[in-house]
Amino acid sequence: MNIYPDTTWSHLLAGQKHYFNTSENRNAFALGDALAELLLLLDPTLQRPRVIICIGTDRSTGDSLGPLVGTQLQPLASAYYHIYGTVHDPIHATNLEERYRAIQAAHPDGLIIAVDASLGGADQVGHATIGLGGLRPGAGVKKDLPSIGDLHITGIVNVGGFMEFMVLQNTRLSIVMQLAELISRGIMYGYYRAARRLPLIPHPLTALSTLEPLSP
Repeated sequence: MNIYPDTTWSHLLAGQKHYFNTSENRNAFALGDALAELLLLLDPTLQRPRVIICIGTDRSTGDSLGPLVGTQLQPLASAYYHIYGTVHDPIHATNLEERYRAIQAAHPDGLIIAVDASLGGADQVGHATIGLGGLRPGAGVKKDLPSIGDLHITGIVNVGGFMEFMVLQNTRLSIVMQLAELISRGIMYGYYRAARRLPLIPHPLTALSTLEPLSP
């Protein structure tokens, strides 16, 4: 019996993204369910190498989300994902293009999941998002960076719109740590669900009700 795709996440297949609040522990499993849906959409047999690129730098509290996720995943998920970007070996605005070319050369058929911090509205802070398509990393960085990934996961660490570089520097570490925990657990659970073709368990959706279309 083919249980995918599941209509619970049909809006993701339509090019929208979903929000998951860190205040609900079960949302790590809900994020994993959504990731499983997208993994099987892009790679129904799970034969492509799964590559996670965690973007950011430990020199900025708000922008350290990606490296923290990569560091948490590296000892646990290396059997299931190729993981790039950690606190000890970050991928950031300065080295992103060079590192991305090397990763693409190493995994020419890789299914790339980009993870990065982002800024949003006041009611969105502390939420993780997932969606199809790449993201352009480097909030507040005056550099034309390439779009990264076949799908993306972001964590909204602070409010955007003004002096974003300074906002990232003055972000609370507790918010970043909560988001890193949610995202890393969701990524682990996502592969578990996809690999075993388990029926998706309905979860109360405590995320934001507004779904935002992805940018082209």
